Amino acid sequence: MTAPLMDAVRAVFAADGALARAEPHFHPRAGQTAMAEAVAQTIVDCGVLVVEAGTGVGKTYSYLVPALLSGKRVVVSTATKALQDQLFARDLPRLVQSLGLPLRMARLKGRSSYLCQQRLLQVRLGKQPLDAQVLRAVARVEDWSRSTRSGDMAELPDLAEDSQVIPLVTSTRDNCVGRECAHWQACHVNRARQQALEADVAVVNHHLFFADMEVRESGMAQLLPQAGVVVIDEAHQLNETGIQFAGLVLSSNQLLAYARDVMQDASDHARGMVDWLVLAARVQQAVRDWRLVASTHRSAQPRLRWQGLAPDTLDAAQWRAATVHLGQALRAVVQALAGVLEMAPALVHLQERGQLLLQRLAHFVRPAPDDAVRWLDVGRQHLRLTESPLSIARLVREQLMAGHPALEVRAFSDADLAPGGAWAAEVDEVAASAADEDGTASMEAAESAEPDGDAVLPPVSAAQPERPSTTSPITSPITPAAPDTVAAHTAWIFTSATLGLGDDLRWFTEPCGLHGAQVLRVDSPFDYAHQAALYVPESFPLPGVAQHSDAVARLAGDGAAALGGRTLVLTTTLRALEQIGRQLRARFGLLEPMDVLVQGQGSKHALMERFRAGTVNGRGCVLVASSTFWEGVDIPGDALQLVVIDKLPFPPPDDPLVEARSRQLEQLGRNPFADYVLPEAALALKQGAGRLIRTETDRGILVVTDIRLRTKGYGRSMVEALPPMRRLGTEAAWKEALQALRSPAPL
Repeated sequence: MTAPLMDAVRAVFAADGALARAEPHFHPRAGQTAMAEAVAQTIVDCGVLVVEAGTGVGKTYSYLVPALLSGKRVVVSTATKALQDQLFARDLPRLVQSLGLPLRMARLKGRSSYLCQQRLLQVRLGKQPLDAQVLRAVARVEDWSRSTRSGDMAELPDLAEDSQVIPLVTSTRDNCVGRECAHWQACHVNRARQQALEADVAVVNHHLFFADMEVRESGMAQLLPQAGVVVIDEAHQLNETGIQFAGLVLSSNQLLAYARDVMQDASDHARGMVDWLVLAARVQQAVRDWRLVASTHRSAQPRLRWQGLAPDTLDAAQWRAATVHLGQALRAVVQALAGVLEMAPALVHLQERGQLLLQRLAHFVRPAPDDAVRWLDVGRQHLRLTESPLSIARLVREQLMAGHPALEVRAFSDADLAPGGAWAAEVDEVAASAADEDGTASMEAAESAEPDGDAVLPPVSAAQPERPSTTSPITSPITPAAPDTVAAHTAWIFTSATLGLGDDLRWFTEPCGLHGAQVLRVDSPFDYAHQAALYVPESFPLPGVAQHSDAVARLAGDGAAALGGRTLVLTTTLRALEQIGRQLRARFGLLEPMDVLVQGQGSKHALMERFRAGTVNGRGCVLVASSTFWEGVDIPGDALQLVVIDKLPFPPPDDPLVEARSRQLEQLGRNPFADYVLPEAALALKQGAGRLIRTETDRGILVVTDIRLRTKGYGRSMVEALPPMRRLGTEAAWKEALQALRSPAPL
């Protein structure tokens, strides 16, 4: 089969091939063809391939063409819903038509992405008090529900991703009543899963790979064994996504949702038996008290390390008292439900949820085991308790890809869990700049989202909770998957634009347990020296000082004024986002022909649509954004010509996960700064810089307002991680480059 598939792939990418005939702007690229050939060979060999494909290579077609031509069932997974939607709605249909292949395609997301008709009915019946704004949004959802076929909430672009309506009208694994639901046959989630199982090509996301690996309800447990080709796109996020589901999570949002469901379901099925409103209200009050204790933390970061009985900087006695009070309120609900189980199946499910929440809470009362890391995320409106391993290496090798012949058979050591002496002097400096002058935390930590599902633990009796083992549920031995769980004939492709700094791509392969995988790097075809320039100001306030964000806003404003907008400002902190956005709005005001967009003041979709439109009715556009815009944002053409990054995106040194990984590297005799902190920052910087040049005709300037790129020894390695742009050494050169962008002449 090697020759037929390889010949077919080469023919498609040839100058007179199927792509050239179907797409007017297609032209052969050596890198794209080389990657496609490597993917084809991996499919034939049922191997494992890790590919870093630079921006502009066209990696999507490089893996889709050989996968589709192979005749095998294909599963493609993405980290973001944006790329998942793009693949399903644009790339796959176009390619299938170009190749003339009669293939069935399906898209599968987590259940929280789909409308739940039963939950919408409950809201419609008005059993819960809601404010007028939420009710108006519910009315829009109800109107849409009558016409939608997929039930995908993404069809409502005006509904913000963090809208209060979404958890009201979507389900979770906890509150779904299963076959007892009156809408079971017409359930959008069930239909999406069935379509994925019947499809030749299924497009999923990374969360589905991990959220339900031990239960079959997600559909992934049936889907993966049937696949002959599995492609993991945006693979650089695989480890961080996986550890969310390899561990244990308990959040205030889960607890409040449970209280709401008790108020709803128990009142419906067992009205008058118990005062359910009072019991639910006690849980809600206990959660509020719990959050109040956490709000007293004195850390600059919202992610608090947790090595003892309570998270650092919190009063241990107050934390324990609030936790015990919450446990008592939960137990009262569970015990009350035990007396009415025979009245409805929904009440049985509700009690099981309460038992599970109690068990999770009990686990977090005890100290964290030595072989796991635990932390508390303190958000503006929620708490999130997490305990996790440091990598997904064991999970990948012993469950997801158990027994795959292409991976080396080797005993696990601590080195397998590492992501990449004492902390170097640079680390102290990074710590000083990890927060703004008011100690505002990094955006990545502050925006940590609830995963689609939680780690699964068996329910226990409410009256006599199971005594937890002294072994962590996270790091206890994992039962290896049966040999046919993921068939030996499956080929695995992992790809992204950023997977490491060296040719071995160890930054990615090591924590993901992919020893033995074939590794390939394909350079970008763009002529960065002529298309783009890099400017690092000669004199600029240091990150972390009060004047830094104001100076960033002035520089970005100057650039936007010169270009008529076309400017994207990427920040690393909440404080910087708000301050830079406020300064730019004050500068341009309502009278200037400039729209200043700030993340959080509208849905991501709405912000991107306005920014892509460029100049509208004579008004330019500036977008100030943070972590979720550092990657997965594609704005080709003149709509974007200036990207400003406020400072180097070092991971916060006092983040518990960063600390634990660094300690582990020290124990192995490695340098945490060189082997972990620096690569993390360099790759994040490369991701942000990748927003600038998206096609062969794009032109632009990247500005990094962090003079450490000029003054520190590690600055050179950071610059080397970026595309080879022309350097602008002076302010005069920067202004000259801005003027050049206003004309059709090249930079």
